[in-house]
Amino acid sequence: MNKKQKQSIIESGKEYFRTIIIPNHLKKLKGLKLKDFKVNPFLVNYLAAFLCGDTSSTSVAKALLYPRILGTSINTSFGQNIQVFISRLAEVTGNASGIDGVDIEFIDAIDGRRKYCQCKAGPQTINKDDIATILSHFKHLLNKSRIDKLSLQVDDMIVGVLYGDPNELSYNYRTIDSHYPVYCGKDFWERLTGDNLFYQQLAKAFGEVVEEEGIDGSMLISEKIEELAKEIEERGNL
Repeated sequence: MNKKQKQSIIESGKEYFRTIIIPNHLKKLKGLKLKDFKVNPFLVNYLAAFLCGDTSSTSVAKALLYPRILGTSINTSFGQNIQVFISRLAEVTGNASGIDGVDIEFIDAIDGRRKYCQCKAGPQTINKDDIATILSHFKHLLNKSRIDKLSLQVDDMIVGVLYGDPNELSYNYRTIDSHYPVYCGKDFWERLTGDNLFYQQLAKAFGEVVEEEGIDGSMLISEKIEELAKEIEERGNL
């Protein structure tokens, strides 16, 4: 893959964050109310004290908000919308596939063979039912290749996991890997681009979007903490 194609992937990824991930993240942050949290009063006061050294309404608000907006919320949004990024990835690389169950086709930079790849978000993002679906798609493709007398090997059908480390792969992925290769994070992106540093470059580029868009996340979070703290005080604290 040439430099222009790799830059197209990075720009496409940044556009995905700019138009999908960031707006959803900001919308969820702005819309959060105290009623949206399942509050365990024993734990939240402990966590507030652990985090801030006291159990004031502001500290409790921080203990509630930080895990939600910096963890659960953004991870959910990324996973739910990942197919948008995968579609854009196929489009900018010119590797979109018309085969059922295959997201992209590309020439593997490591072994030089054409790969038929189904893309997934992360190392824990498939369930048990997905195993049969993926195996069925690949088996159908393999059978079709034999009928059509195409040069297709079992290792040419792969699952590409966009982020994570191989040792983080769930049991479901490992089950698939016993039949067809599963390449995760850096391994996947190196096979796609031929660049063993591309994975880190792409990850860093996503963070650059915040600065490019002039988003002051710390201010937005501080404002929401004040709102939640006021709600907590109105309820007589938690």
